[in-house]
Amino acid sequence: MSPLVVLAALSAIGVAALFAALALFLAAIARQLEEIGGPATRFQAPVNYLSKIRLGVRAIERQTDAIVPQVTRLNGGLGAIRDGLRAIDGNLGGLIEAVSRQARR
Repeated sequence: MSPLVVLAALSAIGVAALFAALALFLAAIARQLEEIGGPATRFQAPVNYLSKIRLGVRAIERQTDAIVPQVTRLNGGLGAIRDGLRAIDGNLGGLIEAVSRQARR
């Protein structure tokens, strides 16, 4: 055998060993995550507390999706009220200054 064939065979064996190790470690990580978070149960009752919390947070997220357009509209309205109150504040400041000048005369 030529040295290039030997090196190619060793490279192929190394790549296969790397992928085998990667698959084993990914399987171990998946097992640990299932112990922590429970299995992915889409149509069954959650298995542990973390799964229940995840399910509850998802339900809250879905229920509050409709709030976004109303909050945006409310924020615009409150901004207009703020601008109006600033104008009133400026007018009242001018009025107070005019009354105090008139009182000095």
